[in-house]
Amino acid sequence: MNVVVAEQRAGKSNHGPGVERRRALVLFSVTVFLVTLTDQATKILVAASLPNGSGRELIPGVLNLVHARNPGAAFGMMSGAAPGLRSLFFIGISVMALIVILWLVSQSPRIRWPLLMACSAFFGGTLGNLLDRIRFGEVVDFVDLHVGAWHWPAFNVADSALCVGTACFILHFLTERKAANTE
Repeated sequence: MNVVVAEQRAGKSNHGPGVERRRALVLFSVTVFLVTLTDQATKILVAASLPNGSGRELIPGVLNLVHARNPGAAFGMMSGAAPGLRSLFFIGISVMALIVILWLVSQSPRIRWPLLMACSAFFGGTLGNLLDRIRFGEVVDFVDLHVGAWHWPAFNVADSALCVGTACFILHFLTERKAANTE
């Protein structure tokens, strides 16, 4: 029997160590739970302490705590679209992404750390913003960063998790490419 096929059947990767499926599912679930819980708890605290559209300066000239609602996607994309269509679109895309990520994690006999962290962060971030879209038809944002004339759009914990997930995906693909090139 071919060694590569035997390793694949045994759940081993020829691209280095990975996390075995059962352990990966536990780590995935815990990470998703913590990201989603933190995201929703911080949004509840902000909504309870600040009226929508208001804010407080935390670090002068750098950081504000705000209560903003974003009906669109990142940077307000599609915020001008018809509300019903926009909500249906974002909910549908989010559900499809969750299904694909869950399938990927659950079907992998072994999964490398960067990919596991990417999937976990993406799932938690997507779920956090999906819960907002289902409840409010928009996403609650509260972190407002700015330095001089540079101003980043308001964001939340779920958005941060999506950025961390992107960095982990890039790390995964770079390390996989390097491993494939050294064979």
